[in-house]
Amino acid sequence: MTPRVLLAEPRGFCAGVEMAIKALTWMVRVFEPPVYCYHEIVHNAAVVDVFERAGVVFVDEMASVPAGAVIMLSAHGSAPQVVADASRASAVMVDAVCPLVTKVHHEVKRAAAKGFDILYVGHEGHDEALGAMAQAPEAVTLIDPEDGLATFVPKDPSKVALLAQTTLGMYEWHGVLDDATEQFADVHTSRKSDLCYATTNRQAAVDQLAQQATLILVVGSENSSNTQALVRVALNAGVAAHRIDGPDDIEPDWLVDHDVVGVTAGASAPDQRVQSVVQSLGSDIAVETLRVTQEDEYFPLPPAMRQLMHALQGVVEAGYAARSPGLPGPVDHDRDWGATAALELLRG
Repeated sequence: MTPRVLLAEPRGFCAGVEMAIKALTWMVRVFEPPVYCYHEIVHNAAVVDVFERAGVVFVDEMASVPAGAVIMLSAHGSAPQVVADASRASAVMVDAVCPLVTKVHHEVKRAAAKGFDILYVGHEGHDEALGAMAQAPEAVTLIDPEDGLATFVPKDPSKVALLAQTTLGMYEWHGVLDDATEQFADVHTSRKSDLCYATTNRQAAVDQLAQQATLILVVGSENSSNTQALVRVALNAGVAAHRIDGPDDIEPDWLVDHDVVGVTAGASAPDQRVQSVVQSLGSDIAVETLRVTQEDEYFPLPPAMRQLMHALQGVVEAGYAARSPGLPGPVDHDRDWGATAALELLRG
């Protein structure tokens, strides 16, 4: 039986991933390799592979970066000491942290300065969680959503703050929030949810897929927290679900007796992979788009990248004629191209 495919929208790259991929693409195009990147720029094996082939070296320790190197810090956010070490040791350093992660970093520092015990809901060892907790390690306790509050005892029950990794499942966040609200009547949370718009939109789309599909395929890498959350959302809705990096991961037995298959992707998964998965399901399949909302968020390139590109443009143009004031440079047209085009450029 040839299945009908429901393709979730939105899916795939979010604004933070778009920004980070384009920023690292500029680094690779401007500087001779190797270009170093602290942690994977985004958590997707296919994206990392493209950059490695282009001359990017991904490292997990700043000690692995030689003095005077060109370095980018990943979209997941970095500890203050990492940022300081990278600034000191590099010839050029650009921090590609997602602005929504930066927001959580600010919240951690503000809450710590006010004397709060901070409960940070996240996954142990995740790059984003490590960077966020390092903003005020003496004040932060990691809360795994599966374990809940467990034996946490605050110094002052009236001064407890609850913050979160941006890529959590909504059900994970709300479960801990409910428990914290019950135990600590004055628990402080941010005015706007720490869960990023892309995380919640993609989970809402999976909820809608689950009402029609009996199988959901989620495209994304194993170390992608938001991808794994999509799988859990589908399973919690009672629908069979599998995470796959691409069509080669699909087991034929998965498709037996499923006439409606939902397909979506985590926020760091290239749409090229999604399309190859859809094509692998059959040449005569009927594909329908299931849209829950329209995303138009855009994050500009990191300030250091914009300054660098404008400076380089000025140097090049100085060898010709003086340019007219206000003439736009390449980064001024950043909205006109996307991360998919950037990766295609690197693939050649």
